[in-house]
Amino acid sequence: MKTATLGSRCRAGALAILLMSTAITAMAEIETPPGATAESLLDYARQHNPDYAAMRFDATAAGERIGPAGALPDPTLRTELQNISNSGSDAGPNLLPGRIGSTKYTLIQPLPWWGKRDLRREVAESEASQVGARAEVTWADIALRIKAAHAQHYQLTRNEQLAQEILDLLTGIERIAQTRYGAGLVPQQDVLRAQIEVTALRSDLIMLETDHHHLQARINTLLRRPINASLMPPLRLRPLPPPERLDFAALEQRLEAKNPQLFAAGAGIAAAEKNRDLTYRDRYPDFSLGIAPIQRGSRIDEWELMLELNIPLQQGSRRSREREAEALLDAARARREAAQTQLLGELSESLTGIEAALRLRDLAQGRMLPQAEISYRAALSAYENGRGDFTTLLEAHRQIQKARLDAVKAETDAQVRLAEIERLLGEDL
Repeated sequence: MKTATLGSRCRAGALAILLMSTAITAMAEIETPPGATAESLLDYARQHNPDYAAMRFDATAAGERIGPAGALPDPTLRTELQNISNSGSDAGPNLLPGRIGSTKYTLIQPLPWWGKRDLRREVAESEASQVGARAEVTWADIALRIKAAHAQHYQLTRNEQLAQEILDLLTGIERIAQTRYGAGLVPQQDVLRAQIEVTALRSDLIMLETDHHHLQARINTLLRRPINASLMPPLRLRPLPPPERLDFAALEQRLEAKNPQLFAAGAGIAAAEKNRDLTYRDRYPDFSLGIAPIQRGSRIDEWELMLELNIPLQQGSRRSREREAEALLDAARARREAAQTQLLGELSESLTGIEAALRLRDLAQGRMLPQAEISYRAALSAYENGRGDFTTLLEAHRQIQKARLDAVKAETDAQVRLAEIERLLGEDL
């Protein structure tokens, strides 16, 4: 009895530990929302995005069609009751097989012409591959939107931080103007202009907060989370690839080999080719093979064998279906060619865009910002010592703000262009 009690306590303790660890894990998931990195958003969306889930279910359904497409049709069982009125005998009408003249049982199995079943299975395989590739196209589009939204989230967060820093800077300028105005060294207009700049920047902060809220709602929609659910502040942007990995010729080869849209188009061509071959096979007849035992009384005393085939006489309609199949194949090939041309154009445009964004970022960080800071310090020193005017000081301050915002915007544009390239490649760089 003590051993049983001890075992029960051990099991209860193990269950309590399991429940506690599950609760801790759930609390950790609740307390740590995604958003710190683009990868966290992508991992969450891959599991929860409804559009991608729907396409995965479609792909699963298409895969289940492969087996039935190559299977034989179901056989047919036919029962014929002959002489149910029992004419020529003393018995009355009856529907029981052993009490009428005879009963014929016919089992019929349809048999398609040789090769048709294989072609139907290959058509289903190609269509399943096409649906699977479309699911990857859907994911590539979702991933692009998430990566771009994360970069924009980072940009808005940095812009808010920069605006707050600039606001502190402007507040300091306002205090300097008030001090000098109180000493009678500058006109009141300097103080008013500083206050106007501070008010305008606070208005910009309000707009940034509104944009931040809208962007979070858009991200949560992609993640299938409540609209107002919190997101972690973005810690960093994704690392950009080195310039040697942005070679157009190498990326073109990767695009042609990996792009899910081209893969879907190729699967569409394969399905159209198999459909065309299957249409040409309709020139040949399909068969039905049947076997029929005949019952008289309580015993089977006769067997019949049946062979049936359809006669392909309607050549006009058949030729029309063949021409339709050829046209559909040509259309599938044209669609792939058009998609390839468009994708290569988008690749070239995105490469040019990322190169331009990186050059603008380097220009803003390496030249514009240092020059603006030197100009601001000189203007501030001159204003404090009565050798400069307030307009020059404000203009120098605006140049610092513009350089910092331009650098952040260029980084965001580069991230968006990188996401576009990765969508085209169907994989991360």
